[in-house]
Amino acid sequence: MPDPVPIARVKELLQDEANHRTLPREAGLALQHADQFARLSVEDTDQLITELKTLPFVDTAAAVKIADFLPQYPEEIRLLFAKERLVLDEAQVTRLLEIVAQYR
Repeated sequence: MPDPVPIARVKELLQDEANHRTLPREAGLALQHADQFARLSVEDTDQLITELKTLPFVDTAAAVKIADFLPQYPEEIRLLFAKERLVLDEAQVTRLLEIVAQYR
């Protein structure tokens, strides 16, 4: 299964494509969505994902979710990990929030 793509990268790809041709309606809507919700640059997003993946309990998919959402509160972290079979302890949640806070 391919790695998930962060929304900042989707925004960049769609903008590049829009600069070369008229996007189909669906792609235009996707660009509007990405433009509205991408909160970091592609470079910052990639750095954040790389830093998050250094933690042993964060895989690529979780790192991308965190980078796209930029959670501020422990409850938000727990929601992002709700479908995982991993229960994070307070220290892990705090560490994730500390890393994200550097990029806000």
